Amino acid sequence: MFTHVVFFKLKDKSKENMEKAKSIIMKVEGKVPTLKSIKVGIDVVRSARSYDLALITTFDSREDMDAYQVHPVHVDEVLANLKPMLESSAAVDFED
Repeated sequence: MFTHVVFFKLKDKSKENMEKAKSIIMKVEGKVPTLKSIKVGIDVVRSARSYDLALITTFDSREDMDAYQVHPVHVDEVLANLKPMLESSAAVDFED
């Protein structure tokens, strides 16, 4: 299995904006064949080192994750709408 984890910091940290970002990210659910699972969480601690949202996705292989990265739903519906909202992001990808 291959796991892709992304942390997001938003420019606007309002609850409404975080829910909007989560909704945008979840648009891939059920629409990208190589995506095995997706989970998005909004941070509740809100410490100085916290990111605002976390995305955890799983795939059968790295190649499946690579296919997800260029899938039109991910590129045109998620990234196109999410990137303008972001202050920064960080990712960790691993096999288990």
